[in-house]
Amino acid sequence: QVQLVESGGGLVQVGGSLRLSCAASGMIFSANTMFWYRQSPKKQREFVASINRMGNVNYGNSVKGRFTISRDNSKNTVYLQMNSLNAEDTGVYICHNLAYPDIWGQGTQVTVSS
Repeated sequence: QVQLVESGGGLVQVGGSLRLSCAASGMIFSANTMFWYRQSPKKQREFVASINRMGNVNYGNSVKGRFTISRDNSKNTVYLQMNSLNAEDTGVYICHNLAYPDIWGQGTQVTVSS
């Protein structure tokens, strides 16, 4: 079964940190670019970060310098380290494999409180 399962979200105070994980199963992982997006009631789905098979990364402007995406191909897992969180980072974080356009995980909720 082709699946993406996100975890690691939670409630954190402004300035805090969280590390999200996304475990992939039933799909080719190591050769494909992985993405993190986030969605909130106030915003449409927003690009957060991506990492390709070579480890090259890209970030959305709002998270540059604060978030770090990484991957462990031996575990079919992509991570998102989030530091210096602020209220605008609140949302559901969802990972995506570019090679499987119709497959989306349930997401993990991140809530940043002041």
